[in-house]
Amino acid sequence: MDKKEFKVTPYEVSGDVDYDKLIKEFGVTKIDEKLIARIKKHAKEVHPMLSRGVFFAHRDMNWLLDEYEKGNKFFLYTGRGPSGKIQLGHLQTWHFTKWLQDKFGVELWFQFTDDEKFLFKDKSYEEIQQWTKDNMLDVIAVGFDPKKTHFLIDTKHAGLMYPEAIKFAKKITYSTVKAAFGFNDSMNIGSIFYTSMQAVPAILPSVLKGKNIPCLIPLAIDQDPHFRVARDVYPKLNYYKPSIIHGMFLPPLTGTEGKMSSSEESSAIFSTDSPKEVENKIKKYAFSGGKDTLEEHRKLGGNPDIDVSFQYLRMFFEPDDKRLKKIHDDYKSGKLLSGELKAILIEKVNSFLAEHQKNREKAKKQIDKFIFKLT
Repeated sequence: MDKKEFKVTPYEVSGDVDYDKLIKEFGVTKIDEKLIARIKKHAKEVHPMLSRGVFFAHRDMNWLLDEYEKGNKFFLYTGRGPSGKIQLGHLQTWHFTKWLQDKFGVELWFQFTDDEKFLFKDKSYEEIQQWTKDNMLDVIAVGFDPKKTHFLIDTKHAGLMYPEAIKFAKKITYSTVKAAFGFNDSMNIGSIFYTSMQAVPAILPSVLKGKNIPCLIPLAIDQDPHFRVARDVYPKLNYYKPSIIHGMFLPPLTGTEGKMSSSEESSAIFSTDSPKEVENKIKKYAFSGGKDTLEEHRKLGGNPDIDVSFQYLRMFFEPDDKRLKKIHDDYKSGKLLSGELKAILIEKVNSFLAEHQKNREKAKKQIDKFIFKLT
């Protein structure tokens, strides 16, 4: 499948994604040096995911920073559809979200879309509830501030969210939803309504406080269509349109096409994988940019641009630019072998997961602190 045939929707990512083409198709704006400088002014540093273009596009970020500079502090909103194990691609977005929370000192509203997953997956309601609890542990383990982080569970907080959701639903037509998501007439009626629920957390703090508060949504770009459908409705309900910052997909282990997926064991590293599982998966499945023979590799070097191990280091696991450049140059020159590059990644991922799993265990006693309660 070539780049012309790639597909990006909230329900399917396939092919070799052309992000420049996606920027045009989705009508988003590429993040430029000027915007990065504005973020740095307030954050006092630039996150590697920003400087390396992993978070690469946005909607209305300049407006959001204008508001912030006027003293109108924004809040963050992101989420998770709980239907399986958490993998590194999810954690990547959440770690960037945590950086934004820490640097700007803002609240985070985190939505668990258990209704969506029940409607779209062939899984029972009870199984989805188990995954909701399990996934919460991973979110807490990232290290969000419990005083500033509020979990919303769609079915549990329905009384709070539904009155706002129907206001969106009344203004979004079925033909709009069909066109945005590629739905057909055999879709169940719950799935057609779902975007209305995903639109709500972007205004919920404004509803609760009785004043307009700007919202920033960090997300992987496949989730953008939900907000593209709802964006025109926000002003009609007298709320700000949410600002969005879009991330690239962490590629699957097996190559550069599509994204890492929880439903494919060979494509993903999960938050609960053991050191041995991580090692085996990277050694066995991680797509290599190296040459076929040792002699050829030493002579011609590897291609870091297509090497999955290098891409994981660049996109998530090696924050030090100098160290990353040395790995890049050594691999390209043939000095560093594919097996050695994989070994660097294995050590990085296992060190990261050891800390995450320790925090995940502690999180079992912290869930109640994070679930939003109306006082």
